[in-house]
Amino acid sequence: MSNKLEQLRTMSTVVADTGELNAIKQYAPEDATTNPSLLYKVAQNPEYTNIILDAIEWANTQGGSDAQRLENTLHKFAVNIGYEILQVIPGRVSTEVDAHLSFNTDASVKQAQRLIELYQQVGIGRERILIKIASTWEGIRAAEILEKQGINCNLTLLFSFTQAVACAEAGVTLISPFVGRILDWNKKHTGRDHYPAAEDPGVLSVTRIYNYYKQFGYDTIVMGASFRNTGEIEELAGCDRLTISPQLMEELQQDQDKLLIKLSPQRASKIERHEPVTEAVFRWSLNEDAMATEKLAEGIRGFASDQQKLESLILDMDNFNAHQNKAVL
Repeated sequence: MSNKLEQLRTMSTVVADTGELNAIKQYAPEDATTNPSLLYKVAQNPEYTNIILDAIEWANTQGGSDAQRLENTLHKFAVNIGYEILQVIPGRVSTEVDAHLSFNTDASVKQAQRLIELYQQVGIGRERILIKIASTWEGIRAAEILEKQGINCNLTLLFSFTQAVACAEAGVTLISPFVGRILDWNKKHTGRDHYPAAEDPGVLSVTRIYNYYKQFGYDTIVMGASFRNTGEIEELAGCDRLTISPQLMEELQQDQDKLLIKLSPQRASKIERHEPVTEAVFRWSLNEDAMATEKLAEGIRGFASDQQKLESLILDMDNFNAHQNKAVL
């Protein structure tokens, strides 16, 4: 019998939750996802220093203020990493807009368009890119605009059923409901230190969303994300896509037991139709859902913080190179 990772590939599209090229090559996923935290981790690896330096050099050729040069460097670095990933996977890579823009629809749209433009400049068509945007009301509206322009989106930091319904109604290509972070919140607030995988609140959330989409014929892809253990993954076997860290892919690869499919359109349970998600409905629903409100805000802050760390790292490298060049002159 094949290992559980190979069995899972027959049920769900496996996506790598990493920007590390070596790990992606090792586990051969269909797609890959990145975010500011993963890019910051990659940037700290000396193996990728030349990719950052290339981005800095390119940004210098574009001119503009220091702030514009830094912004160009960040965009180019993200695209450079995405480009390298796309050389080793057959599918798509997700590239995220700046978390600081999570409540700015127009700015999110403009940055997404810029990222697509930079990908096109290196020969990557938009059909191989998913633009990641936080599942705020403003982010969902930005995705709605982008989808109509042929730019496909991945709505991330999704913790509530209403967020998921709003994304589907907006015609979003893909959502990334966060399983593990939902589990984290429930452990902290209930005092329970363990949930059986079948009772995991994150698993139950994704299952409900998946069943709803299939029941009402939404095309939006459900991609479970942010896993804490392989049990969560196994309970979602059959979900459209699952984005998995290298560590958990390794655990699945080492497990030779039989994996059972848990989700399928045919098995989708009946769920009452949600009322249309207006802005008022969306904001009230989040207000009433402490977990989703807290984890969404926390996630945005976390990505913004790692974006700032990445900016500092790039500035330090840029200043160092400028100093070295000056010394040579």
